[in-house]
Amino acid sequence: MATVHNTTLAPSKLELLTAWLPGQPWYLDAGLTPQLTRAGGFRLDDPAGEVGIEFMIVTDAAGGGPVSYHVPMTYRAQAQPGSEAGLIGTTEHGVLGTRYVYDATHDWVFVTQLVALMQGQTEPQAQSLSDTPDPTVRSQPVLPGSSLVVTACALASNGPDGTRLRISTADTASTADGDGDGEPTDLLLRVIRALPVRPGAADQRGGYVQVPWRQADGTEPSGVIVTAAPAVE
Repeated sequence: MATVHNTTLAPSKLELLTAWLPGQPWYLDAGLTPQLTRAGGFRLDDPAGEVGIEFMIVTDAAGGGPVSYHVPMTYRAQAQPGSEAGLIGTTEHGVLGTRYVYDATHDWVFVTQLVALMQGQTEPQAQSLSDTPDPTVRSQPVLPGSSLVVTACALASNGPDGTRLRISTADTASTADGDGDGEPTDLLLRVIRALPVRPGAADQRGGYVQVPWRQADGTEPSGVIVTAAPAVE
């Protein structure tokens, strides 16, 4: 499992996001510099131990009222060729050195582990503690009983209603050798960005990930941050 280091980051994650958020099509721009605080999140492990995967929720107090945003990020030791559009910035980690921080929707490892999370093939981890599962994260499989392996991924859209990815998968549960050559299925996965003012229960159709976060008034609602369903041609 990934180790969470109690060390410094320069610039910090919030500083990187303060500069990056206003340029995103789903950011509710009030014409002011974002005033960000951490509001929640969790982590996933990379089976190879190379990539940090964090689902972060931040609250922006700039403008007329606080708005919470879901920003999944990945952390890498080296820049990823072809992923320049997803680079949030670089930071100096007190233990690991230079880290390249990406909007995780541009990162293959994030996509594979997110699908694994929804299918119950991996366990969510606490955001700030090592080797500690996070029981507050709820998920539902998009294809119950299937063991999905991601074979391809492409950005479908990125706009005010969030980021959509078209994902090709194979079901290893349908093959004798488990090599990922089962019946292919295309999924449309939506990463919700601006979280709802009145978060509610997940739509029970299709897959989802649902988490709690802290609002400015101290309450902790729970809402859906990712949905997935078979793609419709």
